[in-house]
Amino acid sequence: MPELRRIDAQSLKSAELHIGEKILLSGYVYTARDAAHKRISALLDSGGALPFPLEGAVIYYAGPTPAPPEKPVGACGPTTSGRMDVYTPRMLDLGLAGMIGKGERSQAVRDAIVRNHAVYLCAVGGAGALAARCIKSLEVIAFEDLGCESVKRLYVEDFPLIVCNDAQGGDIFSQGRATYQRKAVHV
Repeated sequence: MPELRRIDAQSLKSAELHIGEKILLSGYVYTARDAAHKRISALLDSGGALPFPLEGAVIYYAGPTPAPPEKPVGACGPTTSGRMDVYTPRMLDLGLAGMIGKGERSQAVRDAIVRNHAVYLCAVGGAGALAARCIKSLEVIAFEDLGCESVKRLYVEDFPLIVCNDAQGGDIFSQGRATYQRKAVHV
């Protein structure tokens, strides 16, 4: 079994990742879900200041739960990424390096990933308490009124992820289905 690659979040674009590769991500990532994406889009439309620079950033599609005593966060599992697809190509074109979530992405997002040499990483759904173990700090940086959906800056260490869409156009979902169908025909 190949060893997991350790990747720094701030150098994600230069990591040359490929679908199916398992990594451990460390560094700063930002949480943003549907409501935050809508507000970020409105800020882009109006020329307003963004809560964090998109260039080189990694967004985790998550809404962390409140922290228990002595912890930075409660559970922090991924949400369905497709809900952000309407906003994502524009953000990728403005320099977003990567996204973390769960589930398939639209063709427009996959094209923007290739065009911008970005990456889409999947976290294990339903394991929010385990994912929270990798979060070492949390700071609300924007849209506090959105509660768990506010934009947060997280510092993660060795967050286990799988590369699901890569800059070469690889898509683990469609390729996985094709492989399964080929094997099912020969059974």
